[in-house]
Amino acid sequence: MGWSAAQYLQFEDERTRPARDLLAQVPDLPAGPVYDLGCGPGNSTELLLSRFPGHPVTGIDSDADMLAAARRRLPQLSFAFGDLSAWTPPAPAALLYANAVFQWVPEHLAVFSRLMDHLVPGGVLAVQMPDNRTEPSHVAMDTVAEDGRFARHFATDHPRRPTLPPPVAYYDALAAKAGRVDIWHTIYNHPMRDAAAIVEWVKGTGIRPYLARLPADEQDGFLEAYRQTIEQAYLKAADGRVLLRFPRLFLVAVRA
Repeated sequence: MGWSAAQYLQFEDERTRPARDLLAQVPDLPAGPVYDLGCGPGNSTELLLSRFPGHPVTGIDSDADMLAAARRRLPQLSFAFGDLSAWTPPAPAALLYANAVFQWVPEHLAVFSRLMDHLVPGGVLAVQMPDNRTEPSHVAMDTVAEDGRFARHFATDHPRRPTLPPPVAYYDALAAKAGRVDIWHTIYNHPMRDAAAIVEWVKGTGIRPYLARLPADEQDGFLEAYRQTIEQAYLKAADGRVLLRFPRLFLVAVRA
């Protein structure tokens, strides 16, 4: 099961806000190309184009549906396939910008260190990643996967995403090559209509690897069991909504 640009963009404003917050901390750039790594449907690429109109901007993604949506959105830009575990820019970059993608890349600390070598002096690596693996929205995925109705599908191939390393691990991976490393967390609290809206949110991202391991005729049952589980995990506000607590890790490293 690949990614779905349409599903992802149901919550475009909420998903783009961390991209804006990351970009706000990127300093002025030296000359050179700008790359949006894991560009998705182009919402973050659009921000880069607006902020850095004098730089060539390219989007990189590994999903065909996301690349097609990005090309429709920004036909004047170049978008290309790339596996971020191995991708490097064809020439040194002024900015390597990645919004909510590297949490899916194994051993991304080593990838970040390697990417620093592909920046021009004064170039920037800017990354945002969800740090929500222990939040109810994601713990519930594992709870349902362990349910007897579904457990056989996850016995040998579990899609559980690892928790992120601590901030000091990122600092240690980047400091030797950087003149400045800035690392911080932001916790967003997104008002959602109800538990079903949280299901719609994760259908665009986190729960898709779980659904991919299920037969088509069991996916709806898994999603309903997940909805019931998170309905118990989130307190309702006075107006009936629920707040989706969403911690994210940010880092900006400027090459020395």
